[in-house]
Amino acid sequence: MKIEVKHSTAEFDSYRANRVKSLFNAETGSNWEHTAELPVEDLDWKLGLIVGPSGSGKTSIGRLFFGDDKIVNLYEGWADDKPIVDEIAPDGDFNAVTGALASVGLGDVPAWLRPFKALSNGQQFRAGLARLLVEQPDEVVIDEFTSVVDRQIAKIGALAFSKSWKRGKGKAVLLSPHYDIIEWLQPNWAYDTRTMSFKKKIRQRPTIKLDIWKTNGSYWRFFKEHYYLDLPHPPAAEYFVGTVDGELVAHVAVMPLFTANAYRASRLVVMPEWQGAGVGTKFLNEVMQYHLDGYGRKGKKFHTFFHTSHPQLANYLRKSPLWVQTNAQLYGANKKKSMESIKRTGKGMMNGTGYGGHFRAIQAFKYLGKNYENK
Repeated sequence: MKIEVKHSTAEFDSYRANRVKSLFNAETGSNWEHTAELPVEDLDWKLGLIVGPSGSGKTSIGRLFFGDDKIVNLYEGWADDKPIVDEIAPDGDFNAVTGALASVGLGDVPAWLRPFKALSNGQQFRAGLARLLVEQPDEVVIDEFTSVVDRQIAKIGALAFSKSWKRGKGKAVLLSPHYDIIEWLQPNWAYDTRTMSFKKKIRQRPTIKLDIWKTNGSYWRFFKEHYYLDLPHPPAAEYFVGTVDGELVAHVAVMPLFTANAYRASRLVVMPEWQGAGVGTKFLNEVMQYHLDGYGRKGKKFHTFFHTSHPQLANYLRKSPLWVQTNAQLYGANKKKSMESIKRTGKGMMNGTGYGGHFRAIQAFKYLGKNYENK
């Protein structure tokens, strides 16, 4: 594919225009041309990237790429008085919408209930990607990809979008001035407008080194705003956080459930800028394995139960060979009954706490472990 871009404007004859020509020996500024050789006809591809500095012709090439202007604006068409969960495919499937939001890294449930204008730049960017995933156009061009978000969100957002888009059938061309997303995006091909070079082989995606720490409940304050429930600290809990290069990434609490020869995990939160990278499930699995290997309270080698209302997390756990689903219910159990049970188990030492009494579709899972996976 050969794309020729030719732009021309009027030749101005003003005093300042002529003075600029004289000072800088510039004969004219009215013409600009760029020829891009993009040998994609014989490629089996779904995701392409056109990268280069501002003013190098990315947008012009993007407009001509599919023979018609198919540039989409991720930030247009959002109502100011509706939450984004209502704005994406209003007549479509609810699970498809929440799945798209989670798959691009916008798994922060409270954000789903806000209008687009109330979201951060990073959240708006991901909401736009989620809408695009649900709409699934056959051909689309996205201009200024990751340009308005910080670089950490840009990299993880590129990773999350790439994984999700490649599951579909459409072709997307992304236009970006940022070279730092290339390895994270892993496009099928990339064209650099600065060097006018075309690549089909992209360097391997950087590895994410996750460190896990056993802490105390004081770290919860950093994660609380991203959790969809407002609950007191769970009784007898031990807390774990995950970090990448010293940055807080994930949190979970684990409580003994020795009456059932088990543990119970809760308060799983992944920071928004890291959602979609797979670190949350990796973190959860490692902490669950830690307890199954006998490093939890009293050295018990017990399995861990985990409950969630998040549809996409539940979907992952159902498909994972490390987990098995044990229960599903539309609403929580009787909270008064739960409080009385905890009080009896704690011999009167734990009062005023209990689980249930809400109207959420809860799904329960049990961690089987890595050894079980290999059986």
